[in-house]
Order: sequence, then structure tokens, then C-alpha cells
Amino acid sequence: MKYCQGPKCHEYRTKDRIRGPKGDKHYETRKRTYLFDLFCDNRCWADWMTLHGKRAVDHFGRIHKPKRTDASGAWYKTYDWNARSNNQTHDHFFVNDLLGERRPITEQQYDDENYTTPN
Repeated sequence: MKYCQGPKCHEYRTKDRIRGPKGDKHYETRKRTYLFDLFCDNRCWADWMTLHGKRAVDHFGRIHKPKRTDASGAWYKTYDWNARSNNQTHDHFFVNDLLGERRPITEQQYDDENYTTPN
């Protein structure tokens, strides 16, 4: 079974956690269905992060210097939705907020995952 990894999941008093026959009722950890199939809800994820988050970051690598993205790597695709008359269209663009540029592209270029920067 896949159970929630929240350390206090079994302590939360909700009706869907009640298990057992009459006379032996108890609260039980839920099955996990949330956040990468590890937790049952946001509360249990927050409990886990409070208990283990600092150790996890220290183990997998704490960032000591800010990361940077230069203007040449700051392009992203976006679109504007337009409703002109009865036609609904999308205008597609490459945008670079650092350079203050916006370049039109086709819908095919927008859908192409290999097309990541404008010419």
C-alpha cells in the first residue's frame, strides 16, 4: 500500500481516517494521492517539510550563491488570446523581459519544443 508520509497524518481527526471494527476504532494514515504521490494533502506535506526539510536541503545541496539567467537565456514563449468578432485566435510570441523585446512567432513554432530561442 502507498501511505501518506506525513508524520502526523494519523493524528488528524477526519472521518475518512477512522478505521477498525466497532469497539476498536482508531485514526489511521491515509493513502497518498497528492504531491508526487507521497502525501495525502498539503497539511501533511507541510508537516514533513517542517520536520525534515532543512536536513533534506543540506543533504541534496544548499544554494550559497544566487543563480543567474543572462538576457540571452531569458526568452520564453507566450501567447495573447484575442476574441475578434466571432473568431477566437491566439497571437504567439517569444518574450524577453530583460531586453524588453517581444517577437511574433507562428503557432507551429510555439508548439515546437525544440524551438527555444528566436533567430
